[in-house]
Amino acid sequence: MTDTVAHDPTMAAIGAAVERGRQGETDSARRQLAELWETIGPVGDPLHRCTLAHYLADLHTDPAQALVWDIRALDAADALTEARVQSHHASLHVAGFYPSLHLNLADNYRLLGSFDAAAEHIAAARDHAGALADDGYGRLIRTAIDEVGAAIDRRSTRRRDSAPSPS
Repeated sequence: MTDTVAHDPTMAAIGAAVERGRQGETDSARRQLAELWETIGPVGDPLHRCTLAHYLADLHTDPAQALVWDIRALDAADALTEARVQSHHASLHVAGFYPSLHLNLADNYRLLGSFDAAAEHIAAARDHAGALADDGYGRLIRTAIDEVGAAIDRRSTRRRDSAPSPS
């Protein structure tokens, strides 16, 4: 197995839509991902479902809409196998998905004022944070876990300045 990414047309289409969203074409990116979801379906390839739902959640400003997609992403991650993830890219591990997935759930529950649910997911994010590498991404997620945890403790429903946003 190499460190190259396996050719996967669905992952490529998800990546193209995500890039479109990062360039400010949020509505187009959301539409494209929603169309892909219809193709993948709720019981399709868990890697496709997890990746698509994780990114689509970030394209919603409404935390309730984002929460729907974050729950779908976590559900898909629970169905993922290490073999499937590594068939896409040898450096990936399913365990590394969970800190971010639980972080996003915690943040959306917090934004909705559901602090008990938020606290459960931030605790899960902390429990899984050991799976993160000591690199830029790992530090970014750990910092966000700390920020969301502090916001939960303050019972704040204010959107974090450092949180991903669709535009």
